[in-house]
Amino acid sequence: GGMVKQYQVEIDPDRLRGYYLTLDNVKRAIEESNQEIGGSTLEIAEAEYMIRFRGYVKNKEDIGITSVPTVRRRLSISSVLLDDIARTIQIGPAMRRGVADLNGEGEVVGGIIVMRSGENALTTIAAVKEKIALLRDSLPDGVELVEVYDRSELINRAVSTLSKRLVEEFIVVVLVCALFLLHLRSSLVILVSLPVGILAAFVVMRLQGINANIMSLGGIAIAIGAMVDASIVMIENAHKHLERAGQNGISRLQAIQNAATEVGSPLFFSLLIITLSFLPVFTLEAQEARLFEPLAYTKTYAMAAAAGLSVTLVPALMAYLIRGKIRPEEYNPVIRGLINAYRPLIGWALNRPWMTLGLATVLVVTMLWPLSHLGSEFMPEMDEGDLLYMPTTLPGISIGKARELLQQTDRLIRSVPEVESVFGKAGRAETATDPAPLTMIETVIRLKPRDQWRPGMTMDKIRDQLDARVQVPSLHNAWLMPIRTRIDMQSTGINTPIGIKIAGPDLDGIQVLGEQVEAVLAAVPGTRSVL
Repeated sequence: GGMVKQYQVEIDPDRLRGYYLTLDNVKRAIEESNQEIGGSTLEIAEAEYMIRFRGYVKNKEDIGITSVPTVRRRLSISSVLLDDIARTIQIGPAMRRGVADLNGEGEVVGGIIVMRSGENALTTIAAVKEKIALLRDSLPDGVELVEVYDRSELINRAVSTLSKRLVEEFIVVVLVCALFLLHLRSSLVILVSLPVGILAAFVVMRLQGINANIMSLGGIAIAIGAMVDASIVMIENAHKHLERAGQNGISRLQAIQNAATEVGSPLFFSLLIITLSFLPVFTLEAQEARLFEPLAYTKTYAMAAAAGLSVTLVPALMAYLIRGKIRPEEYNPVIRGLINAYRPLIGWALNRPWMTLGLATVLVVTMLWPLSHLGSEFMPEMDEGDLLYMPTTLPGISIGKARELLQQTDRLIRSVPEVESVFGKAGRAETATDPAPLTMIETVIRLKPRDQWRPGMTMDKIRDQLDARVQVPSLHNAWLMPIRTRIDMQSTGINTPIGIKIAGPDLDGIQVLGEQVEAVLAAVPGTRSVL
């Protein structure tokens, strides 16, 4: 957005011809008059000074007195001033290939902050906000800095949600263990060993520089169930030994030691085997590696910590915490009910092995059809809390028409009550590294917090309402998620999860075939828009 200052010179062709000059002569003269030239050095009082001439243009009058050398010897003059061959010399905006708008209220200047690869997004965003706060104090009147997209809100919300789920999972695991063991002090072994294992994984994450994000915390969430397996087996085996300790005349500590020695080695290596099962994930490359490596690392660290704790900390905790009378499993009504239900079932299966295998085979075969029709995608759809509007326009629109469409759609989007702000841009920045044409409109829609939405409103309903309001001729709407769209565009070059490319020598035939494909895809269930 915005405009770039430019000195504009309109040449009179008749005067140019009269002095036997070309536009290239004029262009070269202007370039040579606006530069910096070195003049060697000058020695004064045993000190050396560099001589430098700064001949930069400061106003349009400096342009007018630029000397343009003539090239014909029959002319009585060796050069002419630019004022002599120019119709007008003025200051104006350069031709631009982009425009930006905020809330449909008029043009603005937009900027994007690019983070270095591998840096922490939250730390970078916090540092940027500090610098912006300092800049606000020095801005002139009428100039305001407005944040139109902040990724930290999504990151904080996602990490907070997953952290809460980790705590809930931890509580559920402890309660289930207490329910089945019916021994509170034994449950404390899991209550202590599980967070220690998770803490060990966090320590290694810190040393390796892995951030706490959705995938890394997800790896710990996956590992929690397997991390407590060793503790549960160790505790149950200790209970069995303690039940028989009085009959055999063995002390409590000796019974716990025998129980730990009996199952410690198998438990340790079983957890290591599960840990090694994730090693193939580390062979992934590109986007897959960036996505899944944090999960694989944290799960591996958590499982390795659980394996080590299962033969060190858990036996020590059992010796300290497991005291008092240990009742047999039959006294637990939950265990007793499960045993009573399982005994006839396992008896029937063992007495009819071929029928059991046949039923299992039939079950596997019946799963083949739904498995073959199961959908798949690289990443599941995630509610990022914001939306990205990327319509498709007719090719070849002018910047004036692009500005009109941009402001019109921004005003319509802003009219939805759940929308907090709308920042749209069409085209590209004044740089050679951005190839976006004027037909490419990108509008970031920042939504209000969910507690400020109307009752019953969901993200899908907001999309439907936006699509119903923004019905502009020549525009094909597309309502997307900002981060997911960037990933799709970097991976495939298109802004949708699915795209079909048709190639051939006949353009008319390709057009007809494309319209047929569009009609077929529009009828596919789950399709939101086809263009």
